[in-house]
Amino acid sequence: MNNASPTVLVVDDAPDSLSLINDTLERAGVDTLIALEGRQALTIARKIRPDMVLLDAVMPHMDGFETCRHLKADPQLSSIPIIFMTGLDDEQSVLKGLGMGCVDYLIKPVNPSELLARMKIHLKNAQLTHSAQQALDSVGQHIFTVDAMGQLLWATPQSYALFAKVKADQPWLTTVLAPQLRCWLAAAPVTGQAFPLRDSEVQLDIALVDKQPNGEYLLKVGAETLSGEQRLRRALNLTARESQVLYWIANGKTNKDISQILGMGVRTVNKHLEQIFPKLGVENRTSAAGIAIRVLG
Repeated sequence: MNNASPTVLVVDDAPDSLSLINDTLERAGVDTLIALEGRQALTIARKIRPDMVLLDAVMPHMDGFETCRHLKADPQLSSIPIIFMTGLDDEQSVLKGLGMGCVDYLIKPVNPSELLARMKIHLKNAQLTHSAQQALDSVGQHIFTVDAMGQLLWATPQSYALFAKVKADQPWLTTVLAPQLRCWLAAAPVTGQAFPLRDSEVQLDIALVDKQPNGEYLLKVGAETLSGEQRLRRALNLTARESQVLYWIANGKTNKDISQILGMGVRTVNKHLEQIFPKLGVENRTSAAGIAIRVLG
């Protein structure tokens, strides 16, 4: 095998199958890690990240499908190519494995020559993908990839930083972003088409960069830049003028200052405050300013 000593994790509880695969990989110069069931495989993969996983589908405790799901859910492991090896040759099992993100599906008993040939192809593809990801990382692009279900597979450090900045945590990415992306992608957007995602907490603009041959989508993300007044208006359900008045109160301006800045009378400023206080559930400008400062912070 041309790859310089790739590390492959073999997950199988059948001694005969495990022995055959281990001997085949050793003769090919592959560094082999062994796990007898899914939970053990996850522990090993998180400590020593393999270049590939050969995964039996039927195992005790945690089967191959569940193991695959956990591997793909971990951002540090999700890009590892997984080849299923199993005696389950029915169409439903094959489609289930491919649908969960495995790159190939071998029916037992595994032919050693066929296994090595397929491994070589997928290791090369994984290396090309990794190189492309490193290149994107180095130029600071806000790029990430998702599968057809909208689940995040990989992102540049800049994208993760942007998600963190707009409070898009992992639960939000899974429960809010993924379903909306899934619907958008199902409509077959064209390259360059944008998808403005507007949630109560997160404002993002997402554009399709490319659809990969493996069915994954390469997307670019940007955060909508909101003014302080716009943020107050959205967060506190204020009118445009109320949010402007509250913004300047949060910045320590007097009613007279605000009237000059906004070009309105002092009495008009007071009338807006009379509307703002009940909406915020406060009784004075100091409390209102405190709420506004927390939103702007």
